[in-house]
Amino acid sequence: MNYPNTQLLIAGQWQDAADGRTQPVHNPASGAEIGRVAHASTADLDRALEAAQKGFEVWRDAPALERQKIMRGAAALMRERCDRIASVLTQEQGKPLVEARLETLAAADIIEWFADEGMRVYGRIVPSRNLATRQMVLKDPVGPVAAFTPWNFPINQVVRKVSAALATGCSILVKAAEETPAAPAELIRAFVDAGVPAGVVGLVYGNPAEISGYLIPHPIIRKVTFTGSTMVGKQLAALAGQHMKRVTMELGGHAPVIICDDADLELAVRAAGSAKFRNAGQICIAPTRFLVHEDIHDQFVADLAKFAQGLKVGDGLAEGTQMGPLVNSRRVNAMTDLMEDALQRGVTVAAGGQRLPGDGNFFLPTVLADVPLEAKVFNEEPFGPIAAVRRFKTLDEAITEANRLSFGLAGYAFTRSLKSAHQLSQRVEVGMLWINQPAQASAEMPFGGLKDSGYGTEGGPEALEAYLNTRAVSIANV
Repeated sequence: MNYPNTQLLIAGQWQDAADGRTQPVHNPASGAEIGRVAHASTADLDRALEAAQKGFEVWRDAPALERQKIMRGAAALMRERCDRIASVLTQEQGKPLVEARLETLAAADIIEWFADEGMRVYGRIVPSRNLATRQMVLKDPVGPVAAFTPWNFPINQVVRKVSAALATGCSILVKAAEETPAAPAELIRAFVDAGVPAGVVGLVYGNPAEISGYLIPHPIIRKVTFTGSTMVGKQLAALAGQHMKRVTMELGGHAPVIICDDADLELAVRAAGSAKFRNAGQICIAPTRFLVHEDIHDQFVADLAKFAQGLKVGDGLAEGTQMGPLVNSRRVNAMTDLMEDALQRGVTVAAGGQRLPGDGNFFLPTVLADVPLEAKVFNEEPFGPIAAVRRFKTLDEAITEANRLSFGLAGYAFTRSLKSAHQLSQRVEVGMLWINQPAQASAEMPFGGLKDSGYGTEGGPEALEAYLNTRAVSIANV
């Protein structure tokens, strides 16, 4: 299937970088170069910033109903173009085609939800202490937004930011991932083709540190939104803070999975196993630290290992593939490093544990048992297909371990006890907790973390607040 070269989008026009510079894009299933992506210079960024300011001045004055219609048009185009976009996404990112299709279709749902929610950005009238005065609270768009997004969900991570910005009347300049440039470009293309005015959305690629270092301090940019690692997120948040920029941060996680002695074991294996190995484990909300009650530990490990061994690993475009490659060789090396450390600490390898020979960045779905707390895999976000399991005796012990790390993004639990479910919901320190189910990251629910996993949300009505200024206006009759 054809893979396109990816250009920049500046002022509504797809174009090469001003100096003609490009960089390669590789298929992680084969390692082959499949295309090129334009590499923006400072001159390109200046033009993109100027366009974002002009686009904002147009879009903020567009009626909410007009914004809604255009956004819904973009959603329709995503559904219409789903097969082609999914193929592009799989070629550059590696995930199975079925997952790429789901990501593309989910983007359409997200766009529509935010489009409709933009119709409900309300201010309010506040009763005045003086009847000759009218007091109002107004909600206005904050201004041009700079968005920085990763490679693991090249469409999903962009669409939440773009949809929230456009629904509230902001313009947005996206710096998407160079490893996976074409899929987010197709998302942005849907907005352009649906009639979003020039400059309202922009798209650039290049050197991540140089682009963030230039865009964040720039006076045109009024808000920064970032999805990525905690380390980089802290650096960008600090830079934004120096310039008093509004920030939303969705950062790394190390999700605990608490499986109580009364859990439905079949459900726990199926739900947590599917969530663990989806996208080869390259998901910030992936379950990673499995805490299993000692009475069912051995059976759970055996069943999860059987589940992992039954997954078909291969090229995401091949029929029947259930888990594709890691996105690049650095992720394979990271898995190898985690395995070497774990083996030195005496873990039991119940399944997998090694990369597949040959071309591509393939690593087997892996289940480790008897993992000590000191092991790297229990302290560093693996971001790959490794499930680490250890026992617990009491629920209090499991909750203490779940909260031990500085991460607080997502968590999972399995129990038939309403009392235990209530205790878990009250005490597990995460922004998102799913009990007796895999992750359900719907547009209408908050999506974000606590502690070092960031702040702010990219779902639910709360997501729009980060793109709005709240102003008090009082008018006296004279």
